[in-house]
Amino acid sequence: MGFLKDKHYSRSVIIQLKKTKNGILVNGEWAYVNHILKKGELLTIQLTEPGEDSLSGQKILPAKLEFSIVYEDKDLLVADKPAGMPVHPSIGHDKNTLANAVCYHAQQRHESYPFRCINRLDRDTSGMAIIAKNAYSSCILYEQMRERSIQRTYYAIAEGMVPWEGTINAPIARKEHTILERAVDPAGEPAVTHFQTLARNNGLSYVKLWLDTGRTHQIRVHMRHIGHPLIGDFLYNPNDSRMERQALHAGNLRFTHPVSGQPMQLAAPLPEDMRTAAAAFSLL
Repeated sequence: MGFLKDKHYSRSVIIQLKKTKNGILVNGEWAYVNHILKKGELLTIQLTEPGEDSLSGQKILPAKLEFSIVYEDKDLLVADKPAGMPVHPSIGHDKNTLANAVCYHAQQRHESYPFRCINRLDRDTSGMAIIAKNAYSSCILYEQMRERSIQRTYYAIAEGMVPWEGTINAPIARKEHTILERAVDPAGEPAVTHFQTLARNNGLSYVKLWLDTGRTHQIRVHMRHIGHPLIGDFLYNPNDSRMERQALHAGNLRFTHPVSGQPMQLAAPLPEDMRTAAAAFSLL
């Protein structure tokens, strides 16, 4: 078990291996997790997945929906999620989510795996989401998230003349008497957002942002907190209608591949609605 832990197998995956026939093989023979490896022995791990297309025991319906694939191999998929598409199914959204779309895509490739999205995005935020295709890549990617070694860069259009660079260090909590809205609150969870303004014109700013933490609505809340809410943000800038959704896009990802260990640097271009808005205000 010590060797598996050193290789970042989570406790839940190790327990699953214990229950799986031939889950752990040493020189082709079924072995216990407490087996001490010796020099020259061949260790083979065979992971099995729970019920296909499941999410916490809930059946996900495959649906042919438009989304772009930035990267895919046998261990992970990085999707460029369009704005307006929820990540996970919920009441009223059981057939129009990224989970439905990925499930359909996997079906077309004759693959089957539970939907495990490592970095969540708001429904109206476009950009890249990482989906782990097996339990091993999932536990390693979640560990990278906990250790804050997955670097996420966003692009936004904000009201006003945002300073050229800065850091917002302000804790965030759920706003009282609401399920959805968040606010800066001294009693909240730590939240740190860094930003660099790329262009300023016509009373707006085009801003690059990257996160040390991943709180719900973090960028949207922090930008309102410093007096520069995002255009089109119905929740934190309700009087603005210059876009039909918040002008926020997850455009760059840097992380380590969970199995090969290779550095990954991925990019998703600005979607058409943000390019059009930025061009209209001479920000691009």
